[in-house]
Amino acid sequence: MLRGLTVLASAVWLALAPPAESAAAAPLGDEAVARYSAALIFGSDGQRQDAMRALAERGRPDVAASLILAMRYRPHDPGQAETFRALTGAAAEDWFEAMLWQERHPEVVPHPSYRTLKLELLERLDGDFLRFLGGKRSLPENLKIRLEEIVWGGVRVDGIPSLDFPKLIAAGEADYLLDGDLVFGVAIEGDVRAYPLRIMGWHEMFNEVIGGVPVALAYCTLCGAGILFETQLEGRERPLMFGSSGLLYRSNKLMFDRSTDSLWNQFTGEPVSGPLAGSGIRLKMRPLAITTWADWRARHPETRVLSLATGHDRDYGSGVVYRDYFASPDLMFPAATAPDAALRPKDFVFGMRALGAARAWPLSAFGSGAVINDTLGELAVVLIGNAETRSVRAYARGARRFEAGPEATQLAGPGGLWRIEEEALVGPGNETLPRLPGHIAYWFAWGSYLGVRSELYAPETASP
Repeated sequence: MLRGLTVLASAVWLALAPPAESAAAAPLGDEAVARYSAALIFGSDGQRQDAMRALAERGRPDVAASLILAMRYRPHDPGQAETFRALTGAAAEDWFEAMLWQERHPEVVPHPSYRTLKLELLERLDGDFLRFLGGKRSLPENLKIRLEEIVWGGVRVDGIPSLDFPKLIAAGEADYLLDGDLVFGVAIEGDVRAYPLRIMGWHEMFNEVIGGVPVALAYCTLCGAGILFETQLEGRERPLMFGSSGLLYRSNKLMFDRSTDSLWNQFTGEPVSGPLAGSGIRLKMRPLAITTWADWRARHPETRVLSLATGHDRDYGSGVVYRDYFASPDLMFPAATAPDAALRPKDFVFGMRALGAARAWPLSAFGSGAVINDTLGELAVVLIGNAETRSVRAYARGARRFEAGPEATQLAGPGGLWRIEEEALVGPGNETLPRLPGHIAYWFAWGSYLGVRSELYAPETASP
């Protein structure tokens, strides 16, 4: 578990709510509902039991969101499951199950007191959370995601520290790396770099300039997705710098920019709270490779690689960070999974989005090396992948079709052999076909955040 993860226990609460009024008082006005809701979390044992009885008798699901908070921060209270059923008609034995119900029922609008209660709770966890959600920022009309689905990830703001312009070393100096260690590989305008996942798992974000292009790598360990974004926005003098907020949405990290304290969905590159929410901004994605250190170094012997001298005291050993989570089929935080029996929630897919279309290719479809000719909406693409190294690269192909070449860095196509380079396919006559952005993710994540329906590749669905 990440350093700085705080135990979720009732000892964190510093004060109690005002005494709950008698459960016999009915009907309940908004002020009474607010007091009972606060008592669910901050009250004494007796006050919490009185509050559950009163809210269950009221019988309206608008207080379910407040009860769900109590199920996380005051777990094991007798009667929570029964109260939840009385309010919603659904069964949920714990916070995880109740959050899944809440995600699936966006039509249930929380009682107006919920926002105040949620902000008080977040302030007690870390007052800096109000930089993102305090005041009018958390009003429903100012948020692009539901406040009740924003959850604490267990760390404070910047508790997972970003790497800003970190030290790089030559490939030959990186004796700490094993051949099988996975790296994020980036090549922009001849500037070639590798960022090992065993380091980035502790930091989940870097801010850099690569090949003259300001970029940020946003790595969500919980959803298995590393995405490279351009950070220079039109009309802004300086590139945005990003950090990890400590907050999550559907088991996906919410990053924030240090200029406006707007929260951003890491998966889509769109701001969801703060001054930039509703601006229409979507960060441009850049191609990014995941592969083994041995493969990346063989392809790019001139690469530079992240140094262990990050300025932070972490165990950067191979296979250390998130070892148990990566090895488990279970999620750490609630996220409703797509009811598709073809894939399990934590199966890896390679996903792409373009012009309102979205498509995912199971990593398993690539085996130990495969070439897939397909389409994304009206865009013809060719994908070269290898499940063993978690690698997929995608290129525009037009009307051409390609097959595997005699070497891993070649494709057989029109006119002969084409070179697989990081920024383009290069044909026999130096014709180029551009690399397209896409990324690896767990299947549960790909299906939860897009806002558009995604198609899932199967060999019989591939387009000519």
